[in-house]
Amino acid sequence: LRAGEDKITVRWGLNQSLPAGTDSAYKTIKVQLCYAPISQVDRAWRKTEDHLSKDKTCQFKIVKRPYTTGNQTLEWTIERDVPTATYFVRAYALDANDHEVAYGQNTDAKKTTNLFEIQAISGRHVSLDIASVCFSVFSIVSLMGFFFVEKRKGRKAQQ
Repeated sequence: LRAGEDKITVRWGLNQSLPAGTDSAYKTIKVQLCYAPISQVDRAWRKTEDHLSKDKTCQFKIVKRPYTTGNQTLEWTIERDVPTATYFVRAYALDANDHEVAYGQNTDAKKTTNLFEIQAISGRHVSLDIASVCFSVFSIVSLMGFFFVEKRKGRKAQQ
């Protein structure tokens, strides 16, 4: 998937095999884009922690809306500031105090299946490359020009 261009469709709902009333404390649903373990290696700023206030796995909010009992669907355009990595989607059920009371995700417990990759926008264009080459050549020519002018001044000062 490409950031800023592609869309993902996110669907969530309560597991129907749970007993009735399980969702009585759910007031809000928060859906987030989360880094897969492969994209967390050697990146402490993406590290998974058991304490949710310290967890840095899910850094990108997809949507936050009131909880409803039926299944929900959302088509989300991947934002332009999402970096290149491998991701999964996680939905948190929040209570009235905005505390996480339950969650579900589109991957297994080890986070190895149903992962997807997002390619970030590189920010480089042909015009930018051409401009950088022109300025580099100009700087080298200027340096050589100043060098020869200083050499000439040095010779005149000796005479």
